[in-house]
Amino acid sequence: MALRLAGELVLSALNRAEVRRHAAAPPPAAVAIMDPATYAQAVTYTLEKSRFGVITEIFDSLVLALVLFGGVLPSLFGHVAAWGGPAAVWSHALFILLAGVLLSVPSLPFDWWEQFRLEEKFGFNKSTAGLWLTDKLKGVALMFAIGFPLLWVLLSLVKWAGEAWWLWGFALMFGFQLLMLVLYPKLILPLFNKLTPLPEGDLRTRLLALGDRTGFRASAIEVIDGSKRSGHSNAYFTGFGRFRRIVLFDTLIAQLTPEELEAVLAHEIGHYRRGHIPKMIALSAGMMLGGFAVIAWLARSPWFNLSFGFPADELAPSFLLFGLLSGLVTFWFSPLTNLLSRQHEYEADAFAREAVGGPAPMVGALRKLAQKNLSNLTPHPWFSTFYYSHPTLVEREAALTAG
Repeated sequence: MALRLAGELVLSALNRAEVRRHAAAPPPAAVAIMDPATYAQAVTYTLEKSRFGVITEIFDSLVLALVLFGGVLPSLFGHVAAWGGPAAVWSHALFILLAGVLLSVPSLPFDWWEQFRLEEKFGFNKSTAGLWLTDKLKGVALMFAIGFPLLWVLLSLVKWAGEAWWLWGFALMFGFQLLMLVLYPKLILPLFNKLTPLPEGDLRTRLLALGDRTGFRASAIEVIDGSKRSGHSNAYFTGFGRFRRIVLFDTLIAQLTPEELEAVLAHEIGHYRRGHIPKMIALSAGMMLGGFAVIAWLARSPWFNLSFGFPADELAPSFLLFGLLSGLVTFWFSPLTNLLSRQHEYEADAFAREAVGGPAPMVGALRKLAQKNLSNLTPHPWFSTFYYSHPTLVEREAALTAG
C-alpha cells in the first residue's frame, strides 16, 4: 500500500514539474494547438487537479489502511453475518455491499469539492447539488438491486459446484458483463441521462453515409444530455452486434463541425473495424478468470483472512479483501494495458484519416477537444505511461500527419 502511494506521489510530482517547466515557454507543438490564454488556463487546471489528487490519494490510502487493520471490517462482518445465521448466504452478500457503501462515504466530501469547487472554477460543472445527490442515491439503489442477487448466486456456487466454483463464478460474471453491454443503454443509462434520436438533417445524413461506406451499421444514433452535469464532451458506442448504438454528447455536437464529428465517429468505427472490441473483451475475460483463480486460492489459504481478522473459512471476506487490495498490484501493470490501448488509438486514428480523406478533420476535432477540456499538452512521459490510455495530443497529431 505504501509502495503504491509512494509511486503515485512521485509520478504526480514529476508531472507537475514537467508542466511548470513548459508553462512560460510551451513547445511549438503546444503553441500550434492552444492560444496563450487557453494554454495558461490549462496549465493552472492541470496543476490544481494534481494537487487535489495528491490530497485524495493520501486520504484514501489512510482510510484503506484504517479499515483493513483497524478491525472495522471484521466487526461489520460479524454483525451482518449474525442476521442470517451461519448458513445464510444472503447476509454474506449483504456484507460485501454494505462494506462497499460505507467505504465510499469518507470520499463524498472530496467528490463534492471536485465537482462544485474545482470543476466549477474552470467552468466545467453544470450539475446541481440536488442532481449530484440524486445520482449518488440512484447508484446505491442500483448496486443493491443488481449486485445483491448477483453476489448471492455467486457465493452460493461454492455449495453447488464445490472446488470448481470459481470457474462457474467466472462464467456467471463474464456472462453478466456481456449482458450488460446490451441492457445498460436500454435500462440503466436512461435513469441518469436523457437520450434522444439525432434529428434529421445534414449531420445525421453525413454520419449514416459514413457508416454505409465503412461497413458499419448501428441501430440508432442518439444524443445524450451530458451538458446537464459537465462541460466535458465525448462520443462512444454502446452494445454490440445488432444492438450497437452511436451516442454523441450534446456538448460535442455544439463544439465540433459536421466534418470533425464525422472524423470522431470514424475513429470509433475504427475500433470495431480493427477488431479492438473483441480483443479488449478477451483481455477482460482473461484478467477476470485470473482474478477468480486468485480469489479461490486465497480463500483456501487460512493465513489470508486471518491476517485481516476474518474467519479463515469464509468466502465473502476473501472477495472483499481481493477487491480492496488488487489495485495495489494491478497499478504496476497499468503501463502494459495502456500500451495496448494506445496502439489501438493509433490504429483507430489511422482508420479515421482514411475514412474522411485526410488528417485535417481529425486533427481539428482533437485540437478543439483539447482546448475545450483544458487538456495537459506536456505530461511527464512516466506519468502518461502509467495513467494515459490514449496517446498525448502531440503524439496523435504527429502520427496522423505522418501517415
